Amino acid sequence: MNPLAESGLAKAPDGTHIAYQVNGDGPPLLLLAGQANNHHWCDGVRDDFAGVRTTITLDYRGTGDSDKPDAPYSIEIFAQDALAVLDHLGIESADLYGTSMGGRTAQVIAGRFPQRVRKLILGCTSPGGAHGIERSDAVRRSLAQLDRNAARQALAELMYTPAWLAEHPGPHQTMGDLDMPDHARRHHLRASAGHDAWDLLPAIRSQTLVLHGADDVFNPAANAPLITGRIPDARLLMVEGARHAYFEEFRSVAGPLALDFLD
Repeated sequence: MNPLAESGLAKAPDGTHIAYQVNGDGPPLLLLAGQANNHHWCDGVRDDFAGVRTTITLDYRGTGDSDKPDAPYSIEIFAQDALAVLDHLGIESADLYGTSMGGRTAQVIAGRFPQRVRKLILGCTSPGGAHGIERSDAVRRSLAQLDRNAARQALAELMYTPAWLAEHPGPHQTMGDLDMPDHARRHHLRASAGHDAWDLLPAIRSQTLVLHGADDVFNPAANAPLITGRIPDARLLMVEGARHAYFEEFRSVAGPLALDFLD
């Protein structure tokens, strides 16, 4: 693949146009972002693989330069969108690294289409459904405050430690796509909430690494061993001291762990 940056539009099965971005050189690695975020969520992670992987990102439907249809979304649909990007690029199989809702999407791709996935990294994610461990009511209340600034600060403190926020006041690329229309934001929320891969996880055949911040209460860290126990021969690594955005704040730890696993 061309080592220079490339971007374009792929067409999903329902005709929705999905924006994608390609950079680097080497075996393909698909990076999948969190809920209500565009591809910039993956900026730091992408840099960790410069020179050793061709990284592919995408803007979920409803975000970035992708179409934003006002119709129900689902993790299954996001998985089909991601596969449409790989098909458009002529990639039969790739490594996958999904974080947060991207990890949910990666679970579906790896479980339903095992031939498309070589190695799999699931970061700060959940199996969903009745077996997934939900965030506490206190966390939910902090995010539902009527004061939008207070709610956004609460989200920031769930993503990063106070010490890191003091030195990195933002803006942060993991805090959501501010240009998303309200209908797309609602569809993303419902899609993530509707995820349930518990029965699908044992079908994953890829070598799998589960990464999670040990202090994550946004997507509780207790989900990590649940996922690990359901996927055959999966490996679990907890990033001590990290919250939800472990891959950014603790990049010096998480990046080498991901690289070592993929190599």
